[in-house]
Amino acid sequence: MTPAQTTALIGGILLLIDLVVRIIAIIVVPRNRRPTAGMAWLLAIFFIPYIGILFFLLIGNPKLPKARRDKQEQVDRFIRESTHGVERVSDSSAWPDWFEGIVRLNRNLGAMPLIGQNGARLIGDYEASLDAMADAVDRATRYVHAEFYIFAYDSTTARFIDALGSAAARGVEVRVLLDHIASRRVKGYKRTLRRLTDFGIEWQLMLPVQPLKGRYQRPDLRNHRKILVVDGEIAYMGSQNVIDRSYHKRSNLRRGLKWQELVAEVEGPIVSGLDAIFATDWYLETGEAPSRDELIPFEQESELQNLDCQVVPSGPGYQNENNLKLFLALLYAARERIIITSPYFVPDEAMLRAISGATQRGVHVELFVSEIGDQALVYHAQRSYYEALLRAGVRIYMYKAPFILHAKHFTIDDDVAVIGSSNMDIRSFELNMEVSLLVRGASFVREMRAVEDGYRRDSRDLTLDEWMQQPLRSTILDNLARLTSALQ
Repeated sequence: MTPAQTTALIGGILLLIDLVVRIIAIIVVPRNRRPTAGMAWLLAIFFIPYIGILFFLLIGNPKLPKARRDKQEQVDRFIRESTHGVERVSDSSAWPDWFEGIVRLNRNLGAMPLIGQNGARLIGDYEASLDAMADAVDRATRYVHAEFYIFAYDSTTARFIDALGSAAARGVEVRVLLDHIASRRVKGYKRTLRRLTDFGIEWQLMLPVQPLKGRYQRPDLRNHRKILVVDGEIAYMGSQNVIDRSYHKRSNLRRGLKWQELVAEVEGPIVSGLDAIFATDWYLETGEAPSRDELIPFEQESELQNLDCQVVPSGPGYQNENNLKLFLALLYAARERIIITSPYFVPDEAMLRAISGATQRGVHVELFVSEIGDQALVYHAQRSYYEALLRAGVRIYMYKAPFILHAKHFTIDDDVAVIGSSNMDIRSFELNMEVSLLVRGASFVREMRAVEDGYRRDSRDLTLDEWMQQPLRSTILDNLARLTSALQ
């Protein structure tokens, strides 16, 4: 065979392989995937085939391994079957006519019941929330369960983590779950783990990426939850991680960035629901099966308020996008007002339609976002939706620099609110393990309204005229970032 023939043969083989890969991609990639995500992956594979295929193999599966999903379903089935009759909710005749359907949706997706007779208050000061958690830990007599996406020992968090150590020293069971990748990316990761070990605290990494130890899944599937439970009597949950509000990043310090958070302190039987989330995650990471009491005591009551609450877990361990379905249902249910706070707001088509549908039926919709961003791709992808939102009649408030408004919550009309760890973006809907708290109670919504009023005072109102003055280069960058957001 001549050199020319050899070259032609190799070229033909490569063309055949390329054709086969493209045909296989068309069959495999779109299966059980959003059309936009499937199209984005196909474009990546077609235009940059080798790199596209490599990335698809690494991060193309948006679900956790089947064995882990099976364990999650096993626990959910137990909770669902064992919690009949624990609700003790307020007079359901006072509920909005759509609320019962929302509760049933959450129950079917995330297993947790709606529970009444709870109390809650909001903490918007960064250090005050850490102090409140430290005070609660100082009062602990039985156990402390802490689960955080980022957990770091520094001058800001020292009092809280030292309180965990003191609790362990006096015989209180102290367990800590921290996300592996998120926590190890921050300064002082190894020192934090040594400190926990020296304190005698039981700790485990969540979703560890340790292939040599046989622990591996798609590396960007993360546990994004933030929960603290003390003695099953008081709990804290919301948007705040255990780290200094600058996150110790040079770029943040150079720009003077500070994170603005919102944490809910809750009491009453709903604390058991949050504890069940911790117990389930501990089981999934350690194999230590939770006891029945860890999952469903639901006994204590609160005299502070009479709030009906429901814990809604979500993430790649579930078949469905639990948080997205909850958010969509609430957006369609709203009759008067929707106020959304989300640091990373990258909606899918369904959410865009739900929001525009709300404004078209006369619902007042507001969105609070940060004026500046800390994550370039997400920040620019988010900006690409501003024109459509403004044209739909959404009022966008830009929380002023140098603060990053990292709180995650929204209110529907005058008596329903959601707070938790979930952003309104594709990552939180599909790739992150999240936890949200659905709250029905006018007193809680009034407190949330006061928080929103504070945001409004510290924000500027973005207008369509102003936005249309954006330079072309910004529009191009925003739209390119929007395309990459579909690669889930």
